[in-house]
Amino acid sequence: MLAIGPVPRPVVDEVKIPGTVASVTLVRIPADPPYWMSATEITWDAYDPYAFRFDLTQEEQAAGVDAASRPSKPYGAPDKGFGHTGYPALGITFHSAEQYCAWLSRKTGRKFRLPTEREWDFAARAGARGEGDIDKVAWYWDNTEDKTQPVGKLAPNAYGLYDMLGNVQEWAIDKDGKPVTCGGSYRDKRPQIKFSQRAYQIPKWNENDPQIPKSRWWLSNAPYVGFRVVAEPD
Repeated sequence: MLAIGPVPRPVVDEVKIPGTVASVTLVRIPADPPYWMSATEITWDAYDPYAFRFDLTQEEQAAGVDAASRPSKPYGAPDKGFGHTGYPALGITFHSAEQYCAWLSRKTGRKFRLPTEREWDFAARAGARGEGDIDKVAWYWDNTEDKTQPVGKLAPNAYGLYDMLGNVQEWAIDKDGKPVTCGGSYRDKRPQIKFSQRAYQIPKWNENDPQIPKSRWWLSNAPYVGFRVVAEPD
């Protein structure tokens, strides 16, 4: 059971990804038991080395090393032209997010995974009773130009987490073990930007993918779905 105590000053840990120039910044969530969560949604900067095998040598890439556990070529521009450096990775399937966690675990030696819905909710609320001033913490329909925005530009919550509401919906695992997205996105209007906002994948999220079967890695019609990661305590 997650229990809340006094909100301490955020404890931050920057985890460098070996073989790349990328890193993931973690914030310690003061639950019982505690866990670590990425301070922002996973960005293209941290996702590209995995998705496009930038961490491998040319010889390893040519030999197809790790090819089966890496995303296939996306249908169209993966960032949809919204922006790349500093922007959240988007159009990411639950399978791809899980495989990224497995890759990140192998690269760093730490145990990464997706958050449970309860962990996500606890971290997002950070002890608050309500969402507060949405314009200070969330990118949504009224303050974006119908696209994602760079992460970490708005105010963090009390635990030091950015963009828990809006920007991209974030994958989590619900109480029944099913994939669910939390927090709403840049497409949502004010009433939908709340801690309790949830959405389950529907066929429309991938309807324009020409592959048969549809890609396990990319959501061709959901440029509003991303994720953040959790790390187990050391």
